[in-house]
Amino acid sequence: MRVLGIIVEYNPFHNGHLHHLKAAKELVKPDYTVAVMSGNFCQRGEPAIIDKFSRAQIALLNGVDVVFELPFVFAIQDAGGFAKGAVWLLERTKVVTDIVFGSESANLDFLTKIATVMIQQPEPFPALMREELKKGNSFPNARKYALLRYFEVTKEMDPKEVLKIEKSNDILGIEYIRSLMELRSEIKVRVVKRVGAEDHDISFKGKFSSATAIRKMIVDGQWEKVSQAVPETSLKIIYKELNEGRGPVTLDQLEQVILAQVRLSNRDKLQQLYGFSEGIDLRFVECAMKSGELQQFFECVKAKRFTMSKIRRLALYALFEVSQEFLDRCNEVGPQYLRVLGFTTKGRELLSFIKKKSTVPVLSVCSMYKKVIEKALKDKSGRFIIDPRLFENQLLMDVKSTSIHSLLFPNKSERSAERDFRVPPVIVT
Repeated sequence: MRVLGIIVEYNPFHNGHLHHLKAAKELVKPDYTVAVMSGNFCQRGEPAIIDKFSRAQIALLNGVDVVFELPFVFAIQDAGGFAKGAVWLLERTKVVTDIVFGSESANLDFLTKIATVMIQQPEPFPALMREELKKGNSFPNARKYALLRYFEVTKEMDPKEVLKIEKSNDILGIEYIRSLMELRSEIKVRVVKRVGAEDHDISFKGKFSSATAIRKMIVDGQWEKVSQAVPETSLKIIYKELNEGRGPVTLDQLEQVILAQVRLSNRDKLQQLYGFSEGIDLRFVECAMKSGELQQFFECVKAKRFTMSKIRRLALYALFEVSQEFLDRCNEVGPQYLRVLGFTTKGRELLSFIKKKSTVPVLSVCSMYKKVIEKALKDKSGRFIIDPRLFENQLLMDVKSTSIHSLLFPNKSERSAERDFRVPPVIVT
């Protein structure tokens, strides 16, 4: 049995995503396809434009058999944390045989070489990395320049090739490969060429416009353009969600609550949270006091060492009070459950199989999580490797994020704090 695993955000699902899904299936020819998808907040530190259940439904209608949620604590980390959490989750199904990701370079050997250097840390790479960080570069840029200099010294490959890892999908691809290596996974990795506009391109580029551009067009009500950039199934559900007042959700809607949270904090409190080091805690406190708008706050905090994506993620860490201790523990032991967002009739068969093999419990009904933990602890097979307290804390963080996300819905009647407990997994027949 071949089971394809893909790692996605689908914010929202567009023609480029459909291309990747079809190409991945053509490569692997799987019996089943599993997607690990970010929940209601995404890796760049932003809320999803529509909620996770509707995005899962779109995925199922376009050929995915089962959608699992990537826990919030992994979904809002940098590329390394995001990739490790997602790969770990696919590994813990114990059924996924292949992972296929999109890549700008589509050069698996090249990406694997970079991942190997990052894992093995051969000399003089560590020293070069320290030097680049001392120059005040952001971590991604410091790593890029260190790799460039490393290959100039070792001549293992053309140093100029390193410049290719500036693209977001290649960066994530390296982290996927690195995570598979670190976990000593037997899952095979493959790559397909990414098509379409650059991720950050906000201009309309027709059929293959970026997700960033599509979100902007949705907010602006440019439905004729949106209809050209997303499959019909995606368009219908996006429109339905907005028509019923469950979107669009944007980061700007969190402006007052984020600024209020930071203004009510202090440096000591922020330093207990994940990622607030190297003086960025001071920048947050000072900038929040003099900024009246969220974008103004971000621009104030921004510096050579801190990317805008990192700043947005830190704002979410402050909002949700994500502690250093909690996130370190999550990164140490990984996702504690397989939360089902949706499945097809065919996918139901695979879920039944996963429940018999996975090394963490499958959670289909959120309100039953305590019984799921209890059952896992009583299991005599010894296959479950969960920390009950961490299981609960990871899940309740998911619940909190959904609660805040729903609070941003235009339709006030949809703003229940218990949405995760009330909405069942999506079933597509």
